[in-house]
Amino acid sequence: MPGAAELLGADGPFAREVPGFVPRAAQQAMAAAVEQAIAAQQMLVAEAGTGTGKTFAYLVPALLAGQRVIVSTGTKTLQDQLFHRDLPRVRSVLGVRMTSALLKGRANYLCLHRLEQTHKEGRLGSREQVAQLQAIQAWSRRTTSGDRAELDAVPEDSPLWPRVTSTTENCLGAECPLFHDCFVVKARRAAQEADLVVVNHHLLFADLAIKQEGFGEILPGAHAFILDEAHQIPDLAGQFFSVNLSARQLAELAGDALAECASVSGAAALLREPLAQLNDTLKRLRLALDRFPAKGAFMQIERDAAVEAELAALCAALDALATVLEQQGGRSRGLDSVHERTLEHAARLAHLLDAHARDTVYWYELSAHGFTFHATPLDIAQPLRELREHSQAAWIFTSATLTVAGRFEHFSRQLGLVDPVELAVDSPFDYARQALAWLPEGLPDPGAEDYSERMLATVLPVLEASRGRAFLLFTSHRALRRAAEWLAQHSAFPLFVQGSAPRSLLLEQFRTSGNGLLLGAASFWEGVDVAGDALSVVVIDKLPFASPDDPVLLARLEALREAGANPFFDWQVPNAVIALRQGAGRLIRDIHDRGVIVLCDPRLCTRAYGKLFLASLPPMPRTRALAEVVAFLREAAHD
Repeated sequence: MPGAAELLGADGPFAREVPGFVPRAAQQAMAAAVEQAIAAQQMLVAEAGTGTGKTFAYLVPALLAGQRVIVSTGTKTLQDQLFHRDLPRVRSVLGVRMTSALLKGRANYLCLHRLEQTHKEGRLGSREQVAQLQAIQAWSRRTTSGDRAELDAVPEDSPLWPRVTSTTENCLGAECPLFHDCFVVKARRAAQEADLVVVNHHLLFADLAIKQEGFGEILPGAHAFILDEAHQIPDLAGQFFSVNLSARQLAELAGDALAECASVSGAAALLREPLAQLNDTLKRLRLALDRFPAKGAFMQIERDAAVEAELAALCAALDALATVLEQQGGRSRGLDSVHERTLEHAARLAHLLDAHARDTVYWYELSAHGFTFHATPLDIAQPLRELREHSQAAWIFTSATLTVAGRFEHFSRQLGLVDPVELAVDSPFDYARQALAWLPEGLPDPGAEDYSERMLATVLPVLEASRGRAFLLFTSHRALRRAAEWLAQHSAFPLFVQGSAPRSLLLEQFRTSGNGLLLGAASFWEGVDVAGDALSVVVIDKLPFASPDDPVLLARLEALREAGANPFFDWQVPNAVIALRQGAGRLIRDIHDRGVIVLCDPRLCTRAYGKLFLASLPPMPRTRALAEVVAFLREAAHD
């Protein structure tokens, strides 16, 4: 069979059989590099600009390899798209015979045992939940996969899902009475036998970090790992090498212990007091934490006398619960499992309270009703290097945003990649014709109290010229809320604000509105795809530097400073550049798109590092004149 590049060429089967397929030199170059990396078991870092068609560029060589390949994506949405749409299309065109499997984390699969328990308990918070439980029960009798994504009738954030899915901790494993019907077991069995497995980064790292979810290694023997949206890897990998303990985990432990008592006579009476003690301690501890910032170094809270007393009480509550559960040993597999979890949580808490490792950051974060304690390693390069060496596989990292001013150095250093093969292919889009960057004049320093209002007043004429049809991306939720309030008073365009509805619904409403403004922060900077006339302007309020109150970031910067590096230029600027590139990438999604990117932050023009940000953006013309922007939008509307 011809090579991957030739198959994707003008005379190949994709050009003949796929409607709308356009051969692209950049796609062919990437396909050839991926093919070589798989064959030679290389480490490849490949940046492919928006519109390259990188999915086909790695799927074609993956299917031709004749070896087991794991493909990992950034989100479950992309994972589903890859498995249900892109993979079948490529496999059909190539005519290859191979098996494939889709594998997600266990929380995505219905647990029949916990569904049965929830039905028996009957403790539901509303009529709506009763209806949802009935919908889940009806679906459970017809589904073959148990994948929650199949069931639209129950919202993704329904409080019922945690009750009818399992976690690593509450799964009974092979001793579950419904083990042979388990959807997780079936999905993992299929993945172990498949030639190509599509996973997401969360699951991949849960497995690679030896945090298997009770079934042993689920991704063994792969010849190649292909990681799409790889710019997310440094942050995600840090999470999976962390030790965490949350109020939610402890509350679920208490709830599961109570549920297991239903099948063990006399257990409820014995466990009532230690469970009440645990729940009361959690409430008191959260109350004691109320006067602290939402996120901070662990030493901030443990030096407080009230918090210290409640942490000691939490240790005592877990010990008391473990003692009673030990006395019930052997009476029920469920209670034995709860006992094991209690001991594990007690050990984690002891580890977190004994914070002393120099290369680890101990920190906390608070939510509305709970808390999480973390111990996060500062450097993930070494453990990741060990994982790759242990795998003896090819590793391919790809994304539209891996470089800073054309260099892969920052990304490779974070992941501990030594001399990887590097490839950067440009987007096929004609940015010089399709896009314009506006850097407005006269805006104050981003730290000014009235910055948001002055920025919006400056941008409003552009929004009027584009007749809405704009994304406004913010670096904080506070700025997002202020903008939503201001625009509601000063603009007639319909507003679609992150948090007011599920992301997918907001995007659909924005597309169909024809003149909307979509306001987003954080997660809306990437993975949001609106091609065509629905989007003509992307506004970015400030350079996306990480929050200065992040304890992990502060510790990492201090470690870099001690090592003689410049934390700002060696860490903060490169990360902000990649985040800005992701945000700017929302604008041009198709060869027919035309639009304006509005970069409001005056530091792009007043600070030396601004040149690095601008050099990292696609090669589009820039202007400081509002009249040029209005003329561009007027011309684009008549094209």
